[in-house]
Amino acid sequence: MSVLVYIPTHDGRATNAGLEVASYANAISSGSDVVALVSGDLSGDGGIGSTGVSRVLHYATDINDNSQISKLVTSAATTEGAHTIVFSGNNEGKAAAPRVAISMNAGYVPGVTSVSGGKSFTRNVFSGKATAVVDVNAEVSVVTITPNSFGIKDQGAADASVEAFSAEVGDSKVTLNSFTPTSNDGSVPLPEAVRVVSAGRGLKGPENWGIVEDLATALGATTACSRPVGDMGWRPHHEHVGQTGITIR
Repeated sequence: MSVLVYIPTHDGRATNAGLEVASYANAISSGSDVVALVSGDLSGDGGIGSTGVSRVLHYATDINDNSQISKLVTSAATTEGAHTIVFSGNNEGKAAAPRVAISMNAGYVPGVTSVSGGKSFTRNVFSGKATAVVDVNAEVSVVTITPNSFGIKDQGAADASVEAFSAEVGDSKVTLNSFTPTSNDGSVPLPEAVRVVSAGRGLKGPENWGIVEDLATALGATTACSRPVGDMGWRPHHEHVGQTGITIR
């Protein structure tokens, strides 16, 4: 039996969200093997071994279709005999994890924030105003981890072994023709940001946003805004945080 964790990557390395879910998987393993699954480019072990994960399954083809990701993860989980499957609570994880849970007749717990032990998982409810401890009664558990809720735990471990992995994932129902970032400022994506500087309509107009940007630069932070600011076009919608926007911690 094992814990399987699907790792998001960028430019051949695990993202901060990827290292966080790997850290979480290692923390809940309780003696079980922890196996990471990566698709697409991978440089060495992608930095995953530092979290204590000893094995990485590498599916060489880069896939962006959530249906294909769910089939890939289901195949790996079946092969490895996984009793717990861990995703990041990013858009990809939120879309793929429920599919995996259905295909494996598993219990699904989204938005997990801390380690509870065994088949118990702690998550925020009522927009973060309370916490709930959820027990999974099924043989297999599928969970998503709220970004920045657990943190990256560097175990100082050696590089993980990387093994080629193949699976039948079917044809993609969509094709990614191009990808153009809306921001090239090099800032950390909001879900992964450790520090965030946010503001709202009190700044009176977009011409005053330089105050927020200067403070964010000084703190090494990412900028964010309220929904009205995004709706009025003062700031791009990907900076909108809150109950109707991106969830940050």
